[in-house]
Amino acid sequence: MPSRPRLQALAIALALLTLYLVWGSTYLAIKIGLEGFPPFLMGAIRMAAAGGLLYVVLRWRGVPPPTRAQWRSLAMLGLWMVLLANGLVNVAEQQVASGLAAIAVASMPLWAGLFAALRGRHPTRLEWTGLAVGFAGVAWLNAGSELSASPLGLVCLLVAPIAWAWGSMVTMGRDLPDPFMTAAGQMLAGALMMLVVGLALGERIEAMPGPRAWGAVAYLALFGSVLAFSAYAWLLRQVRPAVATSYAYVNPPVAVLLGVGLGGESLGVDSIAAMAVILAGVGLIALSRAGFSRARHQ
Repeated sequence: MPSRPRLQALAIALALLTLYLVWGSTYLAIKIGLEGFPPFLMGAIRMAAAGGLLYVVLRWRGVPPPTRAQWRSLAMLGLWMVLLANGLVNVAEQQVASGLAAIAVASMPLWAGLFAALRGRHPTRLEWTGLAVGFAGVAWLNAGSELSASPLGLVCLLVAPIAWAWGSMVTMGRDLPDPFMTAAGQMLAGALMMLVVGLALGERIEAMPGPRAWGAVAYLALFGSVLAFSAYAWLLRQVRPAVATSYAYVNPPVAVLLGVGLGGESLGVDSIAAMAVILAGVGLIALSRAGFSRARHQ
């Protein structure tokens, strides 16, 4: 019978593999879902299904519901991290390749590092180097790749990672419920916002989407939202943050490979090179923070 440490190591490996493959595959799933759904209504259906299922399970297990004050914080999370971050990726993928969207979203840790610096956390020299390298890759992606041919996609994929990073920053220290209930609440709040914005923009589902599009949305809800987030929340309690967030380096290449291999997409040399530069910058920031964490605990 396997020992407890061996079982723990296996569970961690499976959770990481889930994040690498599932979150890397959501970009192609979004592209497929858009074949039958408009972007914001698709997001509303996905988030309502995932958030509702998670909320019901948590309440059944006895987790307290969010308080009124907590719902206000969850609404802020829903605004920045669901409506603006996820919703704008959906909008962008109407015009750009799924792999290209994943490369652009990989810049999120760069924006988080910049916002931390603006809020008084003084970056190390290595972090400044990582920010400079990473943003050079962002500039390359926006000016020299296929993304420059789609002004709407360019703007959406510039704003989406900024919104995710800012949402993560402004909610730090706020009164929030259990981490899983926080995920459920922000998805439900974001779903309502997506529904309102989609209807206001004139989005309608004119014809019944086909099985392929429905399958993509179901995959996004069950695997992309419920399963992968649960694995991520569990990992944060088991391993160092640097390990749990290592998906940031793996998701873009996975998304690119899936987009090319299964989605029939093609990306130019500039896009691939920009991805390498962005991930190098993110890696330098992570390396600096890991060194700072080790020094603080010695």
